[in-house]
Amino acid sequence: MKTRHINLALQGGGAHGAFTWGVLDRLLDESWLEIAAISGTSAGALNGAALKAGLVQGGRARARENLDWLWSQVSEVNDLRLDRWLTALFPYPDALNRWIELFTPAAWMDQIGRLVSPYDSGPFYVNPLERIVKRFDFEHVCARSGPDLFVAATNVRTGKIRVFADGEITAEAVLASACLPNVFRAVEMYDPQTGKIEAFWDGGFTGNPPLFPLYETKYPRDIVVVNINPLLRDSVPQTPTEIEERINEISFNSSLLRELRAVSFVRRLISEGRIPEGAMKDVLIHMVADDKTMNALSAATKLVPTVGTLERLKTAGQAAAEAFLSAHGDAIGVRASVDLAALFG
Repeated sequence: MKTRHINLALQGGGAHGAFTWGVLDRLLDESWLEIAAISGTSAGALNGAALKAGLVQGGRARARENLDWLWSQVSEVNDLRLDRWLTALFPYPDALNRWIELFTPAAWMDQIGRLVSPYDSGPFYVNPLERIVKRFDFEHVCARSGPDLFVAATNVRTGKIRVFADGEITAEAVLASACLPNVFRAVEMYDPQTGKIEAFWDGGFTGNPPLFPLYETKYPRDIVVVNINPLLRDSVPQTPTEIEERINEISFNSSLLRELRAVSFVRRLISEGRIPEGAMKDVLIHMVADDKTMNALSAATKLVPTVGTLERLKTAGQAAAEAFLSAHGDAIGVRASVDLAALFG
């Protein structure tokens, strides 16, 4: 098949990012698909960094190896909330921690997690993702070759999105993109854009993921969004946990939906001839998602990266990518496969 170029937009969603692992694993099988740029947030930023570094260092096979390594490391992380509140209560909780891992229900952990700040652990605080991210090969993550990479975080002081690009992307930038404020301390670092030490939270609050960096004319028209947070839920949430989960999904989809609405508006103006040809880019949106699988999972599994759940999500991602390629592979470079007018109708 003739080579076609795409941009990837990778959503965040904690351990559910293993779904994207599966999607990327399947897309890497298609030699006719070339990735021009990647925009990622939170887990999408981790996936994007592993993907780019692998492509630069050793092509598709190395990219697949990098992604496999990343999620094997994530699977070794305990419930992301455990270290926070246990260390705050007990500076040396090794024995108790082992007991908790065996017997504590995730729901109870969630309730305890609401009562303890990540700042309560004092000098004993550790971000469990740090040991993983700092092992990334940033020479290749930031390389000029390979797809361009964009990583989104939220500036705590201004409330605005901060998109780190290529050479700006450090371990701290990736950790900032994945910094849920009720789980991790804000990532503080010098930002040359403001000339200040800035604190950053998860990029999902302001861009999950941001599409606008991919609108530049040097990139192809096609943006493939890998969606983790379900857009649709038919049932009305009733329990406190269900309500909070749906609030989380809506809030972390809101920035993406705003950008998709803007794309839909521009496409309508172009189709109606209301703006000069070439004045704005006619973006083609595609989406790989599996709301059925995601609806069957709880928000708690985003913070509990068990091997079984990660493998299930990878398999679901591979199947979703296969379905997308079968149904819409021929649309890439030709037409959008997401009907934005119907989505917002």
